[in-house]
Amino acid sequence: MAVRLTGLSVSVYTRIARLMLAERGIDYELVEIDPFAGTDATLLDLNPLHTVPVLNHDGFILHETSAILRYLETAFDGVSMVPNGAKPLARMAQVISIVDSHGYWPMVRQVFAQRIFAPLHGEPVNEEMIAEGLRRVAPVLQSLERIAGEGLALNGGSVTLADLHLGPMVGYFQQAPEGQEMLAQHKALSNWWGWFRERPAFQAVDRPVGPGGLASPPKRL
Repeated sequence: MAVRLTGLSVSVYTRIARLMLAERGIDYELVEIDPFAGTDATLLDLNPLHTVPVLNHDGFILHETSAILRYLETAFDGVSMVPNGAKPLARMAQVISIVDSHGYWPMVRQVFAQRIFAPLHGEPVNEEMIAEGLRRVAPVLQSLERIAGEGLALNGGSVTLADLHLGPMVGYFQQAPEGQEMLAQHKALSNWWGWFRERPAFQAVDRPVGPGGLASPPKRL
């Protein structure tokens, strides 16, 4: 059965879905669409919300990243990425909620986008936005550090959906010098990142941004 993923390859949430596909060893076609470049009729037909990624599995259309990961978890064989037990399961859900609700914007859209993306487009860096992002991300990292230190999730041993949600965000955040410095101040989270970034699935979907990476990176991700 054919698997097609429509998305923007540098998009955090497209990367999350691609990580799941890679972890499961699923062959798929990536259809590159930039939802920020204007209204795309193909994407609009797949998803009225005009967001990526969108999964098409033999005619079954599914958008929203969390739903895509849950579907791939059960529709394809492989080691389960949803832990057993009430506490590990709750921690996994907690991490996903934290990073989706509180981590993505400051880590990616404020710190990374301004420090790394803006110069690539010849745009001025908004230092106030970076400062705000660093302020907002501080309690996020503190929360994740506690969870990683506890060991029920982000334990650097068994991969879950929580790892897949967090990995691409940290991958971008730590490219900014300020992000790298902040991450280094959290031992358990840094240890987790050192483990996760070496996973073959992450290596397979990671694409550097800038010289030697994307020739014409989009303005948003």
